[in-house]
Amino acid sequence: MLNKPSLTGLYAITQPHPAGFDQTLRQVEAALAGGTRIIQYRDKQPGAARRIKEAENLRQRCHEHNALLIINDDIDLAIEVNADGVHVGREDSGIQDARRQLGDRAIIGISCYNQLPLAIAAEQAGADYVAFGRFFPSTTKPEAVQAEVALLTEAKRQLQLPIVAIGGITPENGATLLAAGADMLAVIDALFGSQDIATSCQHFIQLFDRPERESS
Repeated sequence: MLNKPSLTGLYAITQPHPAGFDQTLRQVEAALAGGTRIIQYRDKQPGAARRIKEAENLRQRCHEHNALLIINDDIDLAIEVNADGVHVGREDSGIQDARRQLGDRAIIGISCYNQLPLAIAAEQAGADYVAFGRFFPSTTKPEAVQAEVALLTEAKRQLQLPIVAIGGITPENGATLLAAGADMLAVIDALFGSQDIATSCQHFIQLFDRPERESS
């Protein structure tokens, strides 16, 4: 595993491609070429052996680009492929269990939806980052609970760990979330639904380089 980095920037989350994993891998390679340095492998479909093979391929590509591979919801898979960390939801294995199994060097993130108390508890339990959202209408999780932008400002005031914003984020609305306190923007469709993934990545990454961001 890589040493723990400063967690900031574009956080790309994969989704299974109708044409198969080869296309997903090409999409991830384009995202890495565009400057993405955090990739989450998210696949809820059955097939343990398939998922191991896919995650191993992604880990190799990520590490070739000095990028991180985070596994969604599956501690065992993260261990099997020597991923850089795992992202758990409220209903998944606890942070302390993940830390016990993955070790101190692993990155452990947790979904906190629109609930700051969950994030405070996660920080106390040893999480490396927390994620809030959805902030905007989402094609991936249209039923997800709505989070208000003001939540990011309050979370930034009360928490010491990095904050991820997720849900319907685009280059057009992402700056608002960064200004409110987000450290990372988690994106699915606005990247992997794009005709030019590398360029889309660059549009997102430019948000983090704006002068007003540096002075906030």
